[in-house]
Amino acid sequence: MQKKRIRDYGVIIGRMRPGARNAITDVPGVKVGHVTIRDDTHRTGVTVVVPGPDNAFVNKYTAACYVHNGFGKSAGLVQIGELGTLETPIALTNTLNVGLVWDGIVQYTVDRCRAEGVNVTSLNPVVGECNDSGLSDIAARAVTQADVLAAIAGAGEEFEEGDVGAGTGTVCYGLKGGIGSASRVIEIGGREYTVGVLVQSNFGSTVDLTVGGAPVGERILRMKESRRDMAVSRQDQGSIMTVLATDLPVSDRQLYRIIRRTGVGIARTGAYTGHGSGEVMIGFTTANRVPKDVGNAGRGSAGPGSTASDATGISATGTGSTLADVKAAGIGEPAAAGLLTQTVIHEDLINKAFQAAAEASNEAILNSMVCAGRAVGRDGKVYYSLAEFLPGCLEDQA
Repeated sequence: MQKKRIRDYGVIIGRMRPGARNAITDVPGVKVGHVTIRDDTHRTGVTVVVPGPDNAFVNKYTAACYVHNGFGKSAGLVQIGELGTLETPIALTNTLNVGLVWDGIVQYTVDRCRAEGVNVTSLNPVVGECNDSGLSDIAARAVTQADVLAAIAGAGEEFEEGDVGAGTGTVCYGLKGGIGSASRVIEIGGREYTVGVLVQSNFGSTVDLTVGGAPVGERILRMKESRRDMAVSRQDQGSIMTVLATDLPVSDRQLYRIIRRTGVGIARTGAYTGHGSGEVMIGFTTANRVPKDVGNAGRGSAGPGSTASDATGISATGTGSTLADVKAAGIGEPAAAGLLTQTVIHEDLINKAFQAAAEASNEAILNSMVCAGRAVGRDGKVYYSLAEFLPGCLEDQA
């Protein structure tokens, strides 16, 4: 049975149009896979975001990352920040499983490169995490390399949300958190582009929860007397991992600016980014690829030189390139040996992407909560689903 998402409760976030799935996989080529581990002692798992069908190590994605509050143990962010590229799938899991999941991403990439005759001497796996120790025996490190490989193998355009994969044991605003996603479609220069977001939600204080502007957290707390077993979060702590994908032609610098706006969506749900909360954003675009080898240069990030542009607001950067060349090639042709070209939007048009990132992240968080089922913590407290309080708490606003 398909789970109800936040829009099914009459809550419409923002003004922009969502994509066909209203998910990160509305960005062409992007897929998501989960492995869920749920038994007497474990509520955990792994979620992977696969950026595209080809080998990301050979043909890297322009990428960026931003740490809003660094209470976290993610892997791979330093190199993304330095080089502005992504060369593996992005995996999410629990805090103490980062190393084992990192190992799984390494094995997947090495195996694929060997099959394609590509030599691997260095690799930058990207792994994000949230602490699910309230619901799972996190020290058991239940997620294995095989689970990572299975999540990648099972990745698709359609995927579950809520308490699955890396969201199986997470808690959000004292309620059950999980994996959630949303997307927005924007138009630039007469062409449509998609901004998609996926979150692993595990943050927030119950009293602060806001849904579509309604103080739902306060109303939930008023019900606590009738639900004495209900868990309550008294502080904004935990973490939220945010992954943004787009097919918008942007540079890594522009992408860095865009992913920071997912923090606006987080704040709109009520969070103020507490001391013990880790807010980490990772983003990539499928539009500007960077080849691994100099000999294959010609598709990727910018080199020095002139800029050609027209009324569409799209610019092509690279010595000797013309806009006609870029349009003909899709994402650019080399101006000279060893130089790369890149197509990017004009900065004056970036507000559309900012708004899309804010709206999609807000909605993704709410989807992660309403799609998650009730769970009992290791201390016996019950983490209710937000769905159990809707639409009652929204009708209270009417």
